[in-house]
Amino acid sequence: MKRTIEQVQHDNVHLHELIRKLDEDLGQRYSSPDEIFTVDFNDPAVMAMTFIVAYVDGEPAGCGGIKPHGSEFVELKRFYVDPAFRRLGLAAEVLGQLENRAKELGYSVIRLEAGAPQPEALAFYRKHGYYAIDRFDEYVDCESSLCYEKQL
Repeated sequence: MKRTIEQVQHDNVHLHELIRKLDEDLGQRYSSPDEIFTVDFNDPAVMAMTFIVAYVDGEPAGCGGIKPHGSEFVELKRFYVDPAFRRLGLAAEVLGQLENRAKELGYSVIRLEAGAPQPEALAFYRKHGYYAIDRFDEYVDCESSLCYEKQL
């Protein structure tokens, strides 16, 4: 089983395919679309984001991105591993790559938002050193948002 992780542009077809699957999954978990925080790929600020796609034997298997918030921190966004490729350690590899890229960009803090309907994700993040923080930015008024942070 050959695994590769590549940094991709925001318009990468495999990235968008994986994000579509993520959005479908979240749509089934949450009762309101207002609780799902997507990335607007038409927003010029997306150009400042870093995206990666993981491949297993050439098949797009997972993705994620980091979004800079000034010089203070980056936010983990659109993190997903296709169910067919779970339990292979791929999520940890993708997360590690994104954390390393954040450090290379000079950041020492990474934050994220998830919610109670994503118990597997919450357990994964806690396992990898993330701890609960107050809701931040666009999540402040969303009661279902759970926010986490990690010092890099």
